[in-house]
Amino acid sequence: MFTDKTKFQIIGRDKNCRARAGILTVPNGNVETPVFCPVGTSGTVKGIMPAQLKETGCTLILANTYHLMLRPGAETIEKLGGLHKFMAWDSPILTDSGGYQVFSLSPLTKITDKGVQFASHIDGSKIMLTPALAIEIQNKLGADIIMCLDQCPSFPCEHKLLQKAVKRTIRWAEQSREFHKNINQMLFAIVQGGIEPDLRKECASELVKLDFDGYAIGGLGLGEGHDNMIKTLSLTSELLPQDKPRYLMGVGTPADIIAAVREGVDIFDCVLPTRNGRNAFAFTENGPIRLRNSIHTTDNGPIEQECDCYCCKNFSRASIRHFFNASEMLGPILVSLHNLRFYQRLMENIRLHIKNGDFNEWTHQKNNYLKFYNSTSGSVKND
Repeated sequence: MFTDKTKFQIIGRDKNCRARAGILTVPNGNVETPVFCPVGTSGTVKGIMPAQLKETGCTLILANTYHLMLRPGAETIEKLGGLHKFMAWDSPILTDSGGYQVFSLSPLTKITDKGVQFASHIDGSKIMLTPALAIEIQNKLGADIIMCLDQCPSFPCEHKLLQKAVKRTIRWAEQSREFHKNINQMLFAIVQGGIEPDLRKECASELVKLDFDGYAIGGLGLGEGHDNMIKTLSLTSELLPQDKPRYLMGVGTPADIIAAVREGVDIFDCVLPTRNGRNAFAFTENGPIRLRNSIHTTDNGPIEQECDCYCCKNFSRASIRHFFNASEMLGPILVSLHNLRFYQRLMENIRLHIKNGDFNEWTHQKNNYLKFYNSTSGSVKND
């Protein structure tokens, strides 16, 4: 399904683990991997202008099919020139299928082999999301990378229900591939199976036979814990093609990212940088900073001395604390910008050390730093 406008090239590996650096080429630009993409659920990364997002080093954004299909609607976005023009973002975009949001946001869902019937969280209207409709919507939106509809079970999940979800995910992936019409969009299948090795193997094996452009790993970060997540990633990654990109969906603490890169994952998304930023929680190399705390009342220093973001170059911790306490919108914007830049600096360092061949050694030097963020491990899908 690859065209001359879509390709994935591996340009560096670490000999002591599965980490690899690559370049993903899509019609709207090149993406260096491993890459972290901020979440723009409804077509915007909350509080951040596209030009500001570019300044953080962002090259790939995630937008959400579920939310965009409900409003303003895929047809509206298509008439307005597609998602890139709608978002004023001329770099690559990834859209998910909407499956996770259907299961998590709608209290009443009816799942059959045909698809999922759910009630809109906006007005309660009944909608039937099928593999064909999920693909049709994403074709109209025009993102560079799109996802097959899958069934994402909760955790924990009974074996029989998990097994049924895997069978359904495989069947829906076959249908998604059949209905996909835009050859300039990369189509990824999603591997499910919880933390059960046999089901992960079954799902991965069947999806690989269908030869997708890339493979996402779903159903993690739902409460299984960091160790179970990494064990499952290690198993699943080994089953996927070496020459195709791998995407870990919705998982994004620094500790999780570094451990997943070690297992060969290329793409990440998570709302943590912006959601935490809106709550005065800043990521730093020396651990988290909570900027509402009174210790920052007269602190004239930046959030992080070594950071080159707009926030750290222009504002003090004291001023940011004041903005939050005064309910000024600038506070959440500034900390979100810092956190987004923190994540992009992390990915830049990851790519550099993979290319230098010392990534595995570098990660061991980061152990103390990673401990700061293990406690926040978990998947958050919407922002």
